[in-house]
Amino acid sequence: MKTKPHVCIGVLLAWLFIVGCPAEAREPGYAKQKNIDGHTLTLRGTGVLRYMVFIKAYKGAFYLQEGKTADQATDGKASRCLVLYYFQPIKAGDFARATREMIKKNVSSDRFSSLLPKIEKFNELYRDIKPGDRYTAAYTPESGTRLWRNDKLLGGVEGASFAAAFFAIWIGENPIDETFRDRMLGRRRS
Repeated sequence: MKTKPHVCIGVLLAWLFIVGCPAEAREPGYAKQKNIDGHTLTLRGTGVLRYMVFIKAYKGAFYLQEGKTADQATDGKASRCLVLYYFQPIKAGDFARATREMIKKNVSSDRFSSLLPKIEKFNELYRDIKPGDRYTAAYTPESGTRLWRNDKLLGGVEGASFAAAFFAIWIGENPIDETFRDRMLGRRRS
């Protein structure tokens, strides 16, 4: 007996609705400001990254140092913070692979080679994520780029060059998604 395509799609949508509801019920709001290492960071934008059009991967919020413009979001002097709230489970190894690939898309091959030891050090910080978990990545010139999972500091990597390459994954010239980037930078509303 053959299954009709519309039945399969209906079952898939019902499954996504059932699985998606618990995480969405806990979906956070975001503060207008954050204080990181004495730097006041202001919320620039929020957005939801989707894949396959209707599946929510995560909701993000991007904070930037007071007085900095969207064009200065990846310079070495601008403190910044990205908060990502996950709707789907993701393995630590998948984060590491994506970080490597996306940084490679955003920097020259020479710069990628020079950053590779720091990229691998940062990749060791990732943990498996389940729906409802949150990663926070923040950069300040004093402390470098640090990563928290659900408010627990996992560690960090020093250097403005690494920070610029890392945050380019979401807000660079070749981001994971241009609409998401524009929303994070406050150029487009959700």
